[in-house]
Amino acid sequence: PNLWASSRRFSTAWTYAHITYYGSPNGGGTEGGACGYQNTYSLGYGFMTAALSSSLFQGGSSCGACYQIRCEPIRVTRTVKNWCWSYSRTITVTAINLCPPRSSGGCCNPPLQHFDLPMPAFLSLARREVRSEKRGGIRFTMGGNLWFLTILIHNVGGAGDVRSVRIKSPHSGLISMYRNWGSLWTVRARMSGALFFMITTSHGRVLITRNAVGSGWRFGQTWEGNFP
Repeated sequence: PNLWASSRRFSTAWTYAHITYYGSPNGGGTEGGACGYQNTYSLGYGFMTAALSSSLFQGGSSCGACYQIRCEPIRVTRTVKNWCWSYSRTITVTAINLCPPRSSGGCCNPPLQHFDLPMPAFLSLARREVRSEKRGGIRFTMGGNLWFLTILIHNVGGAGDVRSVRIKSPHSGLISMYRNWGSLWTVRARMSGALFFMITTSHGRVLITRNAVGSGWRFGQTWEGNFP
C-alpha cells in the first residue's frame, strides 16, 4: 500500500509524505544501500530504516538522519479504509538508502517526499491486507544436519507471511516446527524420506502439501511444492 503520512526531522515541523514498503516480512533486503552502509542490521540500525526519495536524500547529505513518521488522519467511509493502527503512533527511522525516481510506482519522483520502508517498519504503522503475488509454489531450502532440520520457507503467496508450520515424514507423525529466525523454521528431529507440510499463514489460511520435498532431498537443495 501507498499511505499518506506526516514526517519530520527532529526539531522541525510535520510535513506531508508518502510511505511504501519493500522486502519481506522478516526484513530481508535491507542490507547495504546508497549511503555506503554494508549491513545496516549488524551496524545497529535494525529494520527501522528508510530509503528516501531524491528530494529528501539530497545527494546523500541526509544519510544517517533520523525522521519521525506517523499516519495522516483521514475521514473513514465505506469506500475509504483506515489502514493505520493508530493516528497517534509514531516511528523513528534512519535514512540509509536512496529510493530513485520512478521507483515505488513513481512515488520517489521529485519533488515528492517519500519513504520506502522495510516491511517490519511499515507494519509497525500500517495494517497489511494485500496479497503477495508469487510465481510457482512455496519453496523449501533445506538446511541443518542429521539431528535437526532448519528450512527456509519462501515464495509464499496470499498473505505472504507464515505463522505456524507442521512437518511429517513417512516415519513420523505431524511435528510442530518453531521459528528459528525470520523465515527459517526448525524441527529437532531426524527426518528422512519425502516430507509433508501443513503451513498456516497470518490470514488463517492452511496450506497442505504432500511430497513437496521428495525422498531424495539433500542439504542445500531448494524444493518447490504446489498446494491444492
